[in-house]
Amino acid sequence: MVDEKSAIHPTRLIKTGFSRALPHGEHISTSRQRKDERGIWQRRYWDHRIRDQTDFNRHVDYIHHNPRKHGHVQRVVDWPWSSFHRYVRAGLLPENWAGGKEIDEAVGERSSDDLR
Repeated sequence: MVDEKSAIHPTRLIKTGFSRALPHGEHISTSRQRKDERGIWQRRYWDHRIRDQTDFNRHVDYIHHNPRKHGHVQRVVDWPWSSFHRYVRAGLLPENWAGGKEIDEAVGERSSDDLR
């Protein structure tokens, strides 16, 4: 079994290399400037090992639903850059998945039952 903390160092190296390779130009807050940070990464580090197929499906649902959840589109299918379209073509999800007001806003997020 892999120690989850051992994944932090390689991830940091990848992010550092990626950040240095990008041209500068994004808005950087004063706080980030003081800490010599770029504006492209979230500050907190969150890592999660996918436990099983159900956990994987919940995370994919979360990713597919995010543009709709944050108001960028009305329907999941309207986000052109999503892997959702691949799932529809493969017959894994219907084109109208999460397309109306009936969607559970906690798609892909942990419920209190998951924490027990």
